Amino acid sequence: MRSQSQAPNVGDKVLKCSDCGAEFVHSAADQEFYRERGFSNEPKRCPTCRRARKASGSYGERRGGSSDSGGGFGGARQMYPATCASCGRETEVPFKPSGARPVYCRECFQRQRGSDRT
Repeated sequence: MRSQSQAPNVGDKVLKCSDCGAEFVHSAADQEFYRERGFSNEPKRCPTCRRARKASGSYGERRGGSSDSGGGFGGARQMYPATCASCGRETEVPFKPSGARPVYCRECFQRQRGSDRT
């Protein structure tokens, strides 16, 4: 519930947090900030739940996805075993090799990348 001191001003919107269900004010200034940044969606979470989500490190996850996809920030990245197409050494890469393109170990990748730029 909102207290009288949190009554919205003209242009402010009262939204409901998707995590805790509390009402919060999406101020006109915040709305302008969102527009300037090109955000098309209103916030789903109250400031308290947003801070908690950021602190937990789960803000990079997508609904229905898994946290081992490597898409989050600061989390452990899923690595996949592979054989280097250049030297034949066993390595790990941050993507699942499909077999359609060659996969290189770090050293061969750096060598290959350097020769492409010259």
